[in-house]
Amino acid sequence: MPYIVGVAGGTGSGKSTLAERMVTSFEGQALLIRHDHYYRDQAHLRLAERAKTNYDHPHAFEDDLLITHLDLLRHGESVWGPLYDFATHTRQSAQQLLEPRELIVVEGILTLHSPELRRSYDLKVFVDTDADIRILRRLTRDMAERGRSMESVVEQYLGTVKPMHEQFVEPSKRYADVIIPEGGLNNAALALIVARLRHALQASVTSQE
Repeated sequence: MPYIVGVAGGTGSGKSTLAERMVTSFEGQALLIRHDHYYRDQAHLRLAERAKTNYDHPHAFEDDLLITHLDLLRHGESVWGPLYDFATHTRQSAQQLLEPRELIVVEGILTLHSPELRRSYDLKVFVDTDADIRILRRLTRDMAERGRSMESVVEQYLGTVKPMHEQFVEPSKRYADVIIPEGGLNNAALALIVARLRHALQASVTSQE
């Protein structure tokens, strides 16, 4: 039975780095699922209309699909997960094969918001990073990886990212089992979590013998 971890935190908090390092620590045993790929498909809208969508609101995500996929993975079944094109704001025609692993890590800004989604996790982690650091990381990433202009990134941050963080992301911190400052750069916290996960996986194996 897989052990499922939800990793949440604001944009640029370091949650992706933390999740990636967690998975790397369990090479061959872990699967990383990015909540961002479960954005609802917007292919029915014009590109200009897609760009206006509030991607930091819970309604932007198809959580029901993610919950279904996690349930199937928990029961040993492989699933075809969506892939999202962040440049066109649509789902790609290609999909990714998600196969059951002993450890499954789900990361994203709102992975702890939905009560139904929270029930899918065995461990809930929130990455808590100063807002100034987060916006600088967001600016750098979107300009370098997503072809965005500085003006568009700042406009989106002030218009939707910041208010949605305050309304939905930050409050979800109260549901976390563990709160980590600075995300993937916090080596001490990472070591503690990895140790806890190793113990949980070992206990799961022992209980099945």
